[in-house]
Order: sequence, then structure tokens, then C-alpha cells
Amino acid sequence: MYRFLLSRQWVILTLVALLLIPGMIELGFWQMHRHERRVANNELIARNLADPAVPVTELSSPGAEVRREDVWRAVTATGRYDARHEVVVRQRTGADGASIGYYVLTPLRLDGGRAVLVNRGWIPAPGNLTRFPDVPQAPAGEVTVTGRLRADETTANSGIKDKPGMPDRQVMLINSEQRAADLGAPVLGGYVELTGTEPEPSGGQPDPVPEPDHSGIGAHFAYALQWWLFAAMVPVGWVILVRRERKDLLAQRAAQEQRDGQPAPAG
Repeated sequence: MYRFLLSRQWVILTLVALLLIPGMIELGFWQMHRHERRVANNELIARNLADPAVPVTELSSPGAEVRREDVWRAVTATGRYDARHEVVVRQRTGADGASIGYYVLTPLRLDGGRAVLVNRGWIPAPGNLTRFPDVPQAPAGEVTVTGRLRADETTANSGIKDKPGMPDRQVMLINSEQRAADLGAPVLGGYVELTGTEPEPSGGQPDPVPEPDHSGIGAHFAYALQWWLFAAMVPVGWVILVRRERKDLLAQRAAQEQRDGQPAPAG
């Protein structure tokens, strides 16, 4: 009574089931790898945030990429802000996660002619987006800043499109290579996300950028288990369908025998 498995319909159904099982298993492993990367990244962020601050020049140099293992490290830098080359970074979200405004990006001139970009924080966007907004003045004189080391933003790693034709002193990405061309000076790779300044500035300053959330692990682990459960359900479902088909065929055969009063031909 299992000859029906050789029918075109059942051969196709069986092949589809055989293809679904490894595909779902692979999707489960993909989600598990994403979970592991998320956990590892959270551990890296927590470790780097907890480490003592080091001079930014120990972890970055002009034209160099910030290593992944150094991102979020606490760093310090001493110099003078170059407000003349200050720019704002468009379409950035405030600490409330909803308000859209600007990051204030100010170069800090270091000894020896080098500079490092400092994201001084967030300000709300004005009504007229084509003009340079009112920005809280950077502290004058020599200062020592503390912050989190970040890698240069690119369209590839941020998903932000670097639009041409921006209004004067407005940019889309925080990128040391781009800013070095305007500054005419060597700029350390990456940038510093400001958390503190000595001496403490007087007057209003941009809102500090919040510390990254490194507590959540997302739903990747649950998705992995879900895909593997689906993979296990495919053969179970196939068996259930086979048994149901056999039961229906037996019932049809019995009904045929009852109508004819004699055994129906086997098939």
C-alpha cells in the first residue's frame, strides 16, 4: 500500500522535504553564529569600556584604521580645539532615540602638528537645515579630553549614504581621511566620542553621546532553535502525511470492496 510514494506528486514532495531539512539546519547555524558574534561583541565593548584610559596616540595614528579590538577603548588626548574647522554631522539621533539632529565634530590639535577628531555630542536640528546651526562653543585653551575610541565611518560599515552637495560645514559621515583633506594636517584614524573634559567647560555643551547598549543579545539564539525545530518537524510531518494517505487509500479500497462485493484489485 505504499506504491503511492512512487507517484509524481509524492516524489516531488519527498524531494522538497529532503531539500528543506539541510537548508533549515544551515539557517539555524547562521543564526547561532550571529548570536555568538553578538555575545562576543558585547563582551568586547564591556571589557574596553572598563579598561583604564590610555593616550589615543597609543591606539591610532594618521591614516591608520582603528583595530576592531580597540573600538570603544577609553582614550585621552591633550590639545586645543580648532573651532574654525568644526563641522556638524547630519541626521543623528539624540539620546531619546527619536529626536533627529547633529553631532558636533571638532578637531583637537595635538602637539607635533597632528589632530584627532572629537565628537563633542548631539544638538537638535534647527528649522532651516541649509544653514550652519548654533553650536555650543568649544572650550578655549588647552584641554584634556577623555572619550571612547571609534572607527571611521564609511557607507559600507554604517549604511549611511555619503551624499554630495551638503550645505557648508555639514557632513554625513565621521571620517578622518575626509576631514584631513580640509584640515591640511595629519589626522589620527578614527575619532573620539567625548565623555569628559579637563578643565570642565563653562556654559552649555552638546548632549553627550550615550554609552553603547551591550546588554542585549537579540533573538538570534531563539531563531536558531526555531530553524532546527522546523528541520526536525519536516520528517515528522512527512510521516504523518504518508500515514494519512495510506489510511485514506485503505478506506477507499474497503469502500470499493463493499460496493463490488468482492476484493478490489491490488494497486
